[in-house]
Amino acid sequence: MPLLLWVCHAAWTQELSIETSDSSGVIMVSASADMRVQPATAWSVISDYDHLADFLPNMRSSRVVQRNGNQLVLEQTGVFGFLFFQQPIQVRLAVTESPPRRIVAHAVGGNLKQMDGSYTLETLPDGKVRLSYAGRLLPDFTIPPLVGKLVVRKILARQFVALVGEILRREARAAPQTPPAQAQ
Repeated sequence: MPLLLWVCHAAWTQELSIETSDSSGVIMVSASADMRVQPATAWSVISDYDHLADFLPNMRSSRVVQRNGNQLVLEQTGVFGFLFFQQPIQVRLAVTESPPRRIVAHAVGGNLKQMDGSYTLETLPDGKVRLSYAGRLLPDFTIPPLVGKLVVRKILARQFVALVGEILRREARAAPQTPPAQAQ
């Protein structure tokens, strides 16, 4: 069942949809947000690897350790947790960029058995930009069975909402400021 959220920021109202499911321990997630932003703003946020920890909850560090054109290696650390459940995360990702539309990442190290994800940007006919995320995650640790789906859903929703929020903040900063009307 999708989680629908409405996010208000400045003059924009955005609809987000986040779905999670699991099968044999593999967690699948898909999320999307339609925003009134410039595609370049959205791209600059999703590809700002060295600053992701500044605005994504539970991420402690994120840094590019190697780059060769549109291929890079990214190391990230953080905490996967909710209430009483806390699990440190370390992941090394092989990332392929296809600017300005797509980023694909695949775990090549760390404490995730499997992690594959992609971000896609699409300009819609009404001028909005759709940010979509699709991912598969197989942790190398046990997630408590009774709260596992809830934990995953809350963490992923918080991170996606934070990503969209940062896109909107940067768009608002980049928008030309209209001076107040002069009184006559």
